Amino acid sequence: MRDTTKNGVRIITLEREPMNTLDLDAIETLSALFEAHPSSTPLVIEGANGVFSAGVDAKAFMGYAPAQRLQLARAITRMTAHLLSIPSPVVASIGGHALGGGLVLALCCDYRVATDAAQAKFGLLEAKAGIAFPSGPAQIIRHELPPPLLRHLSLSSHTVASRLLIDHTVFDESVEPVRVSEAAHMRALELARLPGFAVVKTQMRGDLAMRVRRMAEEGREPAFEEAGPP
Repeated sequence: MRDTTKNGVRIITLEREPMNTLDLDAIETLSALFEAHPSSTPLVIEGANGVFSAGVDAKAFMGYAPAQRLQLARAITRMTAHLLSIPSPVVASIGGHALGGGLVLALCCDYRVATDAAQAKFGLLEAKAGIAFPSGPAQIIRHELPPPLLRHLSLSSHTVASRLLIDHTVFDESVEPVRVSEAAHMRALELARLPGFAVVKTQMRGDLAMRVRRMAEEGREPAFEEAGPP
């Protein structure tokens, strides 16, 4: 994980093999970074090595005991709650694949700039991987994806190109790969200059942030609690 600042924009870079996947340590690190983020500083989230994130490390997850899986689910919901609660602009710089929890992470952002590369794939692979959605991400995808697209992506585990997500206004713009980072940085600065951004963000996205925060505080993850103790 890299945490840098450029021209007043904080940049958090996901950097973990393979494909910037997220294990429990990475999720808790992100959660702490988001929780402590300065309220007035715009944030860009990006991935290293031409990938945004392939989401939860499925190999690591399969090796977890049930209690660890429950801990992971709670950590993911807590991380997304902290991210959604940031009042300043948060922009996703999606330079490559965003799959499963990686796509959820992008959906938490206020503005999404994606590569237009045909080989970049986006989708929700939980059904294929045999992993349930934690309560926070389940709430987020229901809020952020139009119902037909939500049904298709979540139940089929099919992947799609950025053009389809642009057509559904899930992504805000797609640009050639070499311009993704620059465009995301520029959008973060533009949004930060809007004097009413924080107030309007609370009006438009505050209900979602509040619901996910409440889930994080309650710590309920029914899909993972059913497994019982290890």
